[in-house]
Amino acid sequence: MLCRLASQRLIEVRQAFRLSSQVYRSFSTALNYHIDGPDNNPDLPWEFSEANKAKVKGILSHYPSNYKQSAVIPLLDLAQQQHGGWLPVSAMNAVAKVVGAAPIRVYEVATFYSMFNRSKVGKYHLLVCGTTPCMICGSREIEGALLKHLGVERNEVTKDGLFSVGEMECMGCCVNAPMIAVADYTNGSEGYTYNYYVGFCRVLFNLPD
Repeated sequence: MLCRLASQRLIEVRQAFRLSSQVYRSFSTALNYHIDGPDNNPDLPWEFSEANKAKVKGILSHYPSNYKQSAVIPLLDLAQQQHGGWLPVSAMNAVAKVVGAAPIRVYEVATFYSMFNRSKVGKYHLLVCGTTPCMICGSREIEGALLKHLGVERNEVTKDGLFSVGEMECMGCCVNAPMIAVADYTNGSEGYTYNYYVGFCRVLFNLPD
């Protein structure tokens, strides 16, 4: 009985992949290149705030002077915090200047790690786990419910700037699947159906019915 149910679920997952493979390919490809826009191009000035310049010095102090490039990840994180949760290319260029590296070296890091957002996200960035255990437990249905309720597409920001919905890779909590992370990627809410998430967003963030 269990084997038959597992086989049926596997067939459903395979069908879901076939029906939406183009969507997933376009999403993954979007992470790998940059297109200049009015709010994201290398000609826009960007520098760390005075308060963050002091933090930059503190971060660099942890590394030998000839290994400043080792500070790229914490500096990108600091830049992302300053810029409202995402990294424009001018911010990455500023980090490259601080560590004395070619900009491409910083781009390589920013495009490799999914916690760096290279396009605008909402104040509450909802990330649904997209790996197999969570998918089998209904993560796609959760994502679909969130997108429908918020009236946006994946990685699109609501008009009020509060919400965006994206995908995240494994959070290491497969036993509690399906998983979702909110904003800072550390507050995973676990083990609930998509109905919970819709109610959660409505009540916590005062969304209309």
